[in-house]
Amino acid sequence: MPTALDELFIKVRAENRAALIAYVPAGFPTLQGCKKVIKAFVDGGVDAIEIGFPYSDPVMDGPTIQAAATKSLEQGTSASDVLDALKTATDLGVAAVVMTYWNPIERFGVDAFAQAIADNGGSGVITPDLTIEESERWITATDSASINRIYVVAPSTTDARLPLVTKQCGGFIYAASLMGVTGTRAAVSSGAPDLVARIKKVSNLPISVGLGVSTREQAKSVAGYADGVIVGSAFINKLLDAPDEESGLEEVKKLTQELAKGVREGR
Repeated sequence: MPTALDELFIKVRAENRAALIAYVPAGFPTLQGCKKVIKAFVDGGVDAIEIGFPYSDPVMDGPTIQAAATKSLEQGTSASDVLDALKTATDLGVAAVVMTYWNPIERFGVDAFAQAIADNGGSGVITPDLTIEESERWITATDSASINRIYVVAPSTTDARLPLVTKQCGGFIYAASLMGVTGTRAAVSSGAPDLVARIKKVSNLPISVGLGVSTREQAKSVAGYADGVIVGSAFINKLLDAPDEESGLEEVKKLTQELAKGVREGR
């Protein structure tokens, strides 16, 4: 059975545009504040939401997301809070996934975690540090729960390895647009279009590009060649820089509206 994420990409492809995917760590800026951020995303016109599972050793996250995750962890955000944030998003009618490192999945219980994602309306899980060679238990669990497995492909992924990884993906393939950690940048890496072109040679799955998008123009540019545009640090910066929660939420909604226009202008 297709997930909400599968259906979203069928819809946006029919509309000849990319999807806007927004990221926020669970429990940031607070447990209740996170739910308000999710609502601001939806009100601003986001297509899908990625809920981050805050983790103490985030290899792929840049300083902005690390700062947000640290703040979340200091407030005691737990696995059940992550699932609660996921449900907040899916109850609002958007496709939603969780992004997590492998350790929290193992701690929770591999089968139980996959099932909990499905039980809370989630479409799947992005696992940045899980290799396909170490995925046997995860493949079984996600197949059983009927959720999408989303792996991260980097510019360093070899041509020989690319079809092996993409074959195990569902929902979309996460193309990390550059080597390095997350964060907003003045320009999205020029390696991103090349990576997307390489993936398209071996897979028909939608491809979403993450790492670096923060403006309407950048969203428009990425939407020209990718199926999904993932934005995280730019939203977190708005919340970290705001004098208070309310103005931060207003800024998040405004940025979402701008980026939503950008993804619609890409083609």
